[in-house]
Parts: sequence; C-alpha cells; structure tokens
Amino acid sequence: MSKNEIFIPLKEVKLGGELNLPPGASSIVLVAHGSGSSRYSPRNQFVAGTLRADGKIGTLLFDLLTVEEEETETCTRHLRFNIPLLAVVETVGTRDLNVGYFGSSTGAAAALVAAAELPDIVGAVVSRGGRPDLAGDALGRVKAATLLIVGGEDKPVASLNEEAYYLLHCERALRIIPGATHLFEEEGTLEKVASMATDWFAGHLQPIVQHA
Repeated sequence: MSKNEIFIPLKEVKLGGELNLPPGASSIVLVAHGSGSSRYSPRNQFVAGTLRADGKIGTLLFDLLTVEEEETETCTRHLRFNIPLLAVVETVGTRDLNVGYFGSSTGAAAALVAAAELPDIVGAVVSRGGRPDLAGDALGRVKAATLLIVGGEDKPVASLNEEAYYLLHCERALRIIPGATHLFEEEGTLEKVASMATDWFAGHLQPIVQHA
C-alpha cells in the first residue's frame, strides 16, 4: 500500500494530508475531521483503516485548517469547505477513482457542502456525529447518497441530524447507535460506525467502467 504525507496547495496556505492508496483501489474516501482535531485523530484513523481493509478503497485524511488557523479559531473555515476536494482531484489524480467523503462533527458540513458543489465528483457521503445543519442551504442540493450516523445519547446533535435528514433530497439514511455519545467512545460503538461507513461506501461507490 502506498502511504504518503501530502500537501494540498491553496492560494495562501498548504493543508496537510495523509494519503493511503491500495494498489487495486477503485475508490477514494476523503476524511475531514471536526474543528479542534487533526488528520491524526485516532477515531478517524480507525475508521479509515477499516475502509481500506479489503483493498478496494483508499483514504485521504486532511486538515481543513492550518495549525495557525486552528489556534486562532478563525471564523472563515466555511469558505474553504469545498476547496480541498477540488485541489485533491488535481494533486492526487483521482479522475479514475470514485470519490466519497467521510466527515465528523463540523467536518460533516464540509463533506455535504463539497457534495452539493461537486455533484459529478462526490458519489457518497457519510457523517459521524456530524453537524449537517452547518451546511445550510447546501443540504437541499446534495445528490450523493448520504448516511448520517449519530449516537443515541448525543441528544442535541441527534435532533440536528433528524432535521437535516428531511432536508436532504437524495438517497439517504439516518442511523442512531444506542448508548453512544458524541465521540463514540463506548465499547463497540466506533466499530459499528466503521462497519456502517464501509458498507455504505461499498454499496454506492461502484467501479468506474473504462470505455475504449
């Protein structure tokens, strides 16, 4: 498996990313974490590892903000929600790969905005304990098959996900994991997230047919 630390160039900064691409991968899932976390988040690393287990899906974990921006708690992160994906397509060369997006917390809003802005590129989205409400009007424009996963004990976020579910006009599903809190720290709950995400991407990111 090819594992590389890469930098996604934007106009003023470079965002760090970790690319893991199995040789036979037909799809790639971009993993966006929530604010206050990083691409080294053990939870997202665990999910990414599960996605790659069968060798058909590669992953790219990347940071929506630079370290300096996280430290100053910039308020402009929403302006960059869809830009990293555009840059990744050019930087990594994903034209022959199906593209999915996995977002946790505020990163889920980034995933949904990207899906709305790039309907011909993003084929599926999975949100873990996400804040889909932060995607605003973009929710109604998402065409990618979208799975919302939320903990049963994460009451406020569960309510936000239920509201977002009805604002989505694409193939969608809402799955609530009983006993799980926002970070899915309870025994077995993160494994359930990873399994659900893997099944969702496997079912909605089909290999691209190459025509002569």
